[in-house]
Amino acid sequence: MTTSAQPEDMSVDTALDAFRRAPFAVNDILRRVQGDALGALGLGPTEHPYRIVASGSHWRLRDYGGPHDMPSLLIVAAPIKRPYIWDLAPSASAIGYSLEHGQRVHLLEWTPASRDHGNNGLDEYARAIGECVAKVSAERTGGKPFLIGHSLGGTIAAIYGALAPKDIRALVLLGAPICFQPETSQFRDSLVSLVPSTLSEAEPFPGSLLSQLSALASPDTFIWSRLMDAIYSAADPHAIDIHARVERWALDEVPLPGKLFHQIIEWLYRENLFCRGNLTVNGAHVGPASLSAPVLAVVNTADEVAPMVSVRPFIDAMPTGDARIIAYPGEVGVSLQHLGILVGRQALARVWPEIISWLKARG
Repeated sequence: MTTSAQPEDMSVDTALDAFRRAPFAVNDILRRVQGDALGALGLGPTEHPYRIVASGSHWRLRDYGGPHDMPSLLIVAAPIKRPYIWDLAPSASAIGYSLEHGQRVHLLEWTPASRDHGNNGLDEYARAIGECVAKVSAERTGGKPFLIGHSLGGTIAAIYGALAPKDIRALVLLGAPICFQPETSQFRDSLVSLVPSTLSEAEPFPGSLLSQLSALASPDTFIWSRLMDAIYSAADPHAIDIHARVERWALDEVPLPGKLFHQIIEWLYRENLFCRGNLTVNGAHVGPASLSAPVLAVVNTADEVAPMVSVRPFIDAMPTGDARIIAYPGEVGVSLQHLGILVGRQALARVWPEIISWLKARG
């Protein structure tokens, strides 16, 4: 009797979960409309031209050009919101900076999940990165690419790097949490307490719901510090312009695959399987011991989402002797400190030259 009741109970839970998420799916649309209104006022992105050179069921590979004889810098975008945060404006573009300093740039973007298509997890995301690495390596005389990612994009890039370290030249992590030890990060502990372990992975997870959960987990980061940043930026036209553009980007919500969100919360945040070396991806156990490629990690010390404690224990446990952490203190005019390394004026002036120098030394 118990066994026969379980599928029915699960289907009821799934239906209830989908019903609860429905208002947030509508909210995604409303927030995107608000973002489009700001874009009409001139606050939309100004992206560099690119070509789509490969695609899959839930991803596309962009090619921004650059020297053909150089190893490519393969950006793994975060599956949260849109990837143009890497290319926000001519004065705040990590992609533009990389191109200007002789890098060949590719970007792996993820297409939004839907109920009928795209319910993928870490296995599928790792395979997509593998396909892009193979594509870039095959067409470039520079051979294996550098893999770089920010936030959750960096986390997924690190998982792939641990799965196939010999297929990449090196790994660069920007504000990317890879260690989720309990009672070391208030954001981690709060997020785990807010998200139930029984969360269904069958339905897409609305982006606006994740935004609200993040705000509840760290109101200082996602509410109060943004208001203070607007105040501090008011007298600086450049700072207030970038702040406004980030706020427009923050409205560009996209749904995540329910499966991916469930695995990130359960396997990474709740159980810390990756840092413990017990995460299974595509049939292989991955963790610090399997990530033998050179690693550069940039940590914003003002960022509660990916603090130093979410990076250093993993780096310290790696077997490679070629691993470095750069501490970046954050700055005014970025709205969210978590994004400072990608859009900050001081980050582009002081930290990115170090990143490019580190890449060229291994190129």
